Amino acid sequence: MPLDTLPESAEQPARTQLARIILMFFLLTFITTRIVVFLIMSRRIPDLYLHLGGTHIHHLNHGIFLLSFLGGFLLFNRPEGRILKIAAGVYGIAMALTFDEFGMWIRLGGHYWQRASVDAIGVLAALFGLIAYAPSIQKFRPRHWWSVMVVTLAVVVFFTMLAESFHYARRVMGPRLERIESNAPQ
Repeated sequence: MPLDTLPESAEQPARTQLARIILMFFLLTFITTRIVVFLIMSRRIPDLYLHLGGTHIHHLNHGIFLLSFLGGFLLFNRPEGRILKIAAGVYGIAMALTFDEFGMWIRLGGHYWQRASVDAIGVLAALFGLIAYAPSIQKFRPRHWWSVMVVTLAVVVFFTMLAESFHYARRVMGPRLERIESNAPQ
């Protein structure tokens, strides 16, 4: 049954469930994307970026294409049930890929590691949002516990990589900033 035909009392849990799905996929995709970028930049894994003709195609473009596809799909179909939940998951993924590179919308340039603290705040805000909308512990089912374990593992790996990115930034930028400071007028 489509959401717009549900009585108001039945509509709310369906929308809340879709919001939870979107938030969870957004958080997991955002964290995974940041971890992969940290690993590529620290040269622990090979360059997995998509390159066309020597041009790096940023993952915000993947998000834009997913959002475009999903928009068309939702306009021409009335998904229900499992398909609607999958669409919510794809929406969360696409939003994370797109908004992960939000800085590029404003300013074309800058390094990934420069935004580390902003990333941390975004991840924490999404995590708190997920916790706020999670079902009560009494209503947890095995699938909820699996989700908790996956999100917890992703958050731990994310913050480990985030700490390493700060060390990288200090190593690379530290000497340059010290030179600038020492040459500054007293």
